[in-house]
Amino acid sequence: MLGYTVVRGGLGLLAVRRVCLVSRSAYSAPRREHRPIKKVMVANRGEIAIRVFRACTELGIRTVAVYSEQDTGQMHRQKADEAYLIGKGLAPVAAYLAIPDIIKVAKDNKVDAIHPGYGFLSERSDFARPAWRRAHWPSPQVQEKRYTVSQVLIPKLVRLFSVPVVPGTNAPIASLREAQVFAQTYGFPIIFKAAYGGGGRGMRVVREIEELEENYQRAYSEALAAFGNGALFIEKFIEKPRHIEVQILGDKYGNVIHLYERDCSIQRRHQKVVEIAPAFELNPQLRARLHADAVNLAKMVGYENAGTVEFLVDKHDNHYFIEVNSRLQVEHTVTEEITDVDLVRAQLRVCEGRSLPEMGLKQEKIRVNGCAIQCRVTTEDPARGFQPDTGRIEVFRSGEGMGIRLDSASAFQGAVISPHYDSLLVKVIASGKDLRTAASKMSRALAEFRVRGVKTNIPFLQNVFSNHQFLHSTVDTQFIDENPDLFNLKPTQNRAQKLLHYLGHVMVNGPTTPIPVKAKPSSIDPVVPAVSMGDPPIGFRDVLLRDGPEGFAKAVRAHKGLLLMDTTFRDAHQSLLATRVRTHDLKVISPFVSHNFSNLYSLENWGGATFDVAMRFLSECPWKRLQELRALIPNVPFQMLLRGPTPFCEVAKENGMDIFRVFDSLNYLPNMILGMEAAGAAGGVVEAAISYTGDVADPMRQKYSLDYYLKLADELIKAGTHILCIKDMAGLLKPEGSKLLITALRDRFPDVPIHVHTHDTAGAGVAAMLACAEAGTDVVDVAVDSMAGMTSQPSMGAIVACSKGTKLDTGIALEKVFDYSEYWEVARGLYAPFDCTATMKSGNADVYENEIPGGQYTNLHFQAHSMGLGNKFKEVKKAYVEANKLLGDLIKVTPSSKIVGDLAQFMVQNDLSRAEVEERADELSFPLSVVEFLQGAIGIPHGGFPEPFRSKVLKSLPRIEGRPGASLPPMDFKALEETLRAAHGDEITPEDVVSAAMYPKVFQEYKEFTSVFGPVDCLNTRLFLDGPKIAEEFEVELERGKILHIKALALGDLNKAGQREVFFELNGQLRSVLVKDTVAMKEMKFHPKAQKSIKGQVGAPMPGKVLEVKVEVGAKVEKGQPLCVLSSMKMETVVNSPVSGTVKAVHVTPDSSLEGDDLILEIEE
Repeated sequence: MLGYTVVRGGLGLLAVRRVCLVSRSAYSAPRREHRPIKKVMVANRGEIAIRVFRACTELGIRTVAVYSEQDTGQMHRQKADEAYLIGKGLAPVAAYLAIPDIIKVAKDNKVDAIHPGYGFLSERSDFARPAWRRAHWPSPQVQEKRYTVSQVLIPKLVRLFSVPVVPGTNAPIASLREAQVFAQTYGFPIIFKAAYGGGGRGMRVVREIEELEENYQRAYSEALAAFGNGALFIEKFIEKPRHIEVQILGDKYGNVIHLYERDCSIQRRHQKVVEIAPAFELNPQLRARLHADAVNLAKMVGYENAGTVEFLVDKHDNHYFIEVNSRLQVEHTVTEEITDVDLVRAQLRVCEGRSLPEMGLKQEKIRVNGCAIQCRVTTEDPARGFQPDTGRIEVFRSGEGMGIRLDSASAFQGAVISPHYDSLLVKVIASGKDLRTAASKMSRALAEFRVRGVKTNIPFLQNVFSNHQFLHSTVDTQFIDENPDLFNLKPTQNRAQKLLHYLGHVMVNGPTTPIPVKAKPSSIDPVVPAVSMGDPPIGFRDVLLRDGPEGFAKAVRAHKGLLLMDTTFRDAHQSLLATRVRTHDLKVISPFVSHNFSNLYSLENWGGATFDVAMRFLSECPWKRLQELRALIPNVPFQMLLRGPTPFCEVAKENGMDIFRVFDSLNYLPNMILGMEAAGAAGGVVEAAISYTGDVADPMRQKYSLDYYLKLADELIKAGTHILCIKDMAGLLKPEGSKLLITALRDRFPDVPIHVHTHDTAGAGVAAMLACAEAGTDVVDVAVDSMAGMTSQPSMGAIVACSKGTKLDTGIALEKVFDYSEYWEVARGLYAPFDCTATMKSGNADVYENEIPGGQYTNLHFQAHSMGLGNKFKEVKKAYVEANKLLGDLIKVTPSSKIVGDLAQFMVQNDLSRAEVEERADELSFPLSVVEFLQGAIGIPHGGFPEPFRSKVLKSLPRIEGRPGASLPPMDFKALEETLRAAHGDEITPEDVVSAAMYPKVFQEYKEFTSVFGPVDCLNTRLFLDGPKIAEEFEVELERGKILHIKALALGDLNKAGQREVFFELNGQLRSVLVKDTVAMKEMKFHPKAQKSIKGQVGAPMPGKVLEVKVEVGAKVEKGQPLCVLSSMKMETVVNSPVSGTVKAVHVTPDSSLEGDDLILEIEE
């Protein structure tokens, strides 16, 4: 034998003893001589290299691997007995095409045989020749001339022997002109095919003359990059055929057998995705013809070793020969599974000189046993047109079990998937008694896979194996294109790994939510009081569900004693803790509330700042909060704050909201009525709230007099409110004013329930609320003791204690209030970074002068300290009074209170008095909120706008007449939903649409956060804010019955990419995540990323290298015009313009290496 025998079937060349067109029997059979192979080198990488190594090891043959500089960490290098570097200094693919290096390694290390696998050099005759020339000793066949029968000779033979063939060129074409001539002769469609390789590389279908030149260039470039030779064949393209290939095996003595056929029709971009053996529901006569043609063709050319004869079968069962793949195929595995023939072992034995009969391989003994299916799990993203993904595999868990075989190389935790090579991760082979059995095993195995860190095509493959056509009928090469439902991909949750990413991010970069003061969350978790077993007692929500809003209102009015609304779940923490209380801490105390406070009028847990803060700072879904709290507290009505017109009343009602407190910051009636109508139409309880300011007991304050409030109440009652509310946001109600106002309202409206809301900034809230109750109020707002007082609501315990044993008795057990308060006292410590007591130590009765609402009082105090104006807070409060007068003495509730506050801070920062502001109003640059208010953006204030101040500020700016928003076109929620689905997938809910309508930027940021980190509301608050300490162990419950056991292990050093590796132990297994160090990255230079929100910024759709830039700065481009060409994993992609416009900037050059979403260029529309 030869010193360097090339395993010819694997090489992809038809190395034959003699090319003849007559029967082999006319020649004498060669003398049989076995030359054992002792050492085999595989001139390839990845799973095929390992596949060959395993067969060699079973035969006692020593193995040699070669690897590129980029593959030092690849598994095939470690599986071989010896491994040697090749292609030093060359590009990644070029290294495996470096023939001199490979031959040198073989010679230096006394290699007997070279197996080239598939791809790379497997179909290169110029690789085989040096191996033959370097023979160290004579071969039995050395006297016979060797010929390489490639795809040039085979078509001549098949025509001679009447085997149908697809029209095509007999030799590779040398120019675009030849392609044009062929297309003119045979018409479109046509297909370019690489002459020296397969796998879909260098294949391009052309349907129109306009596409010819571009596709020729792309096919040539791809083939050159993948196989080192850009030669192309060109053929007529047959529409919708089945792709059937017959596995053959021949020896040196003229014996050829077939091992049945494979159906490879499920393809994408001409690359096989799923292969089946034997072909499903193939006509028996057609099957026999295919087998016979394949074997006869192989015998005519004296074929040796393993190979595949490929055919296309049209809908009339006509078959056409297309090519011989004279090498081992990727899908050889399914043939092995159904025939129990090890093809690689057979290759090696044939190469040693053994005959097929010696190996027990006779045609009559080859039988089909069941069905086998192979699918190729790749690191490609089906949702983005199967764009290759690269990166580090953070988690890898495979599917296994009976009937499953895995062939892989790079599939392990920590493996780095580079853009330089094929995207194949693992081949999964399932075997069963028939197609459906094998498919069910495959589906089960794929469901067991967990691959994190890179995208895979597993969701797509799962859809294939559950497709009705696939399971019950035949498929053709258009199967994927004609089944768009295959791309309805079920998103992977990846919750655990995303959670580790979040924890690692916090450990490296600190909290994701802004921290106003330098304080750490308490390390003590609150203890939840004991809750009795069974269902909670019946509450007022049961009355509401039974009797409806009107019946509910009557029950409230008829109730003996004072009813309470608990604001602890919303306004209390908005006032004291910057609205930062998380759903996690609300949920754990909810069962206690449900069982022990069932006689509450309501629980306020939504609305106000809660909605946007949940998404913006807590990275939570506010709708999910509502849904979960509703499930835990089924018996107490929920109440929310509703300002002006809003689209979400109906959706909120469906998610569990009951009472809608409708208000307007200016008491502007048109706005209020719109909100009332929306709440009523949704089936909710309408609670119209009059925002209170001034002092009805002060005869000197006549703008907001008792008569003003009574007239406004008249209008609201006429508009159909179920409950009348007084909303005292600044806590201005004193006991005397409370008696006066509530008595007048009770006398005027004896049958309407009255509800009073206040803040305890001055410390007189309990007295005021008791006075309201004595005067006839049905409901007052309170917060549990540890969350009450200061800018929050009056103390629940104080009201309960003071009313106990009187006609106002609340019926609430005081000891339960104490337990409830103890929980929140400890829970409040978790929010120390946001607690107002960090800067504000008490309330202040000066609120009666400045009239600053409770929540805003806290915020202004924080802001003043953060801006270094803590010592000037008194001046800010005085300026607030002056700003209020400048604006005409407003009712100060969000957003009108913010307008006054903005103007006050503007005055303090610029050292301006009220007189100076009035005098210079036409030249000062006022805060935008002030300007928009004066334009009429939030409505018309009672008494009108202040003049001439308004005219001087606005000058020629437009003014809004009437209700703001009345002239705006209605929002197209359907179009918005479609936009959101295009951006975020089909999991978009009606609740998401409403969120995006109200807070588009906040919602977008929230979705971006969850796509990276997943839902984080399962973390306790200390972990969410501060992250775990090194060596800390903790549990996280993802859902009922699914608990993660996590231990933080270590933080790694900064790497060249600006990342730190963070190590964890998850459920007993080592996990690590790479986290960008945001501080360090500011000092490092990185390629800019394209901003998805800016259409003109074109980002790289996948990691890869720039092959060609087709435009330059200043060029005019049309939408869809090619801009540049990227190459990734040997596949080329043309990046097209998303818009029409002018190229503003180009950020790449040829050979630039890009990561996904790296900015390529900018287009100005």
